Amino acid sequence: MKKIVFYKAGSGKCPIQEYLDTLSDKQVTKVAWVLKLVREVDPVPSNYFKKLVNTDNIWEARVDVGRDTFRLLGFFHGRELIVLTNSFQKKSQKTPAKEIKLAERRKKEYLSRR
Repeated sequence: MKKIVFYKAGSGKCPIQEYLDTLSDKQVTKVAWVLKLVREVDPVPSNYFKKLVNTDNIWEARVDVGRDTFRLLGFFHGRELIVLTNSFQKKSQKTPAKEIKLAERRKKEYLSRR
């Protein structure tokens, strides 16, 4: 089984947790369900979790709640640890480049501290 952790900045801030705190109970429940699926199922269906092409091995957890679409980006550290770096509400077909760059920047920063 995989393990999922939330990225923490050097200051101790946890962007994923802060974002989840802004969501409704229904939305958080669905995010938790998708993360549990990612943790426990192998292979994870691509409509819930997939590698983004043309990135520095960034993966995307995909959560749909009614008309709302949420994405959590992160990376694998080793084979079993997934570090989620950032999350956002998706409003277009493409994952925003600024969110991918943020995930890549946080990945580098995380790995430099290890």
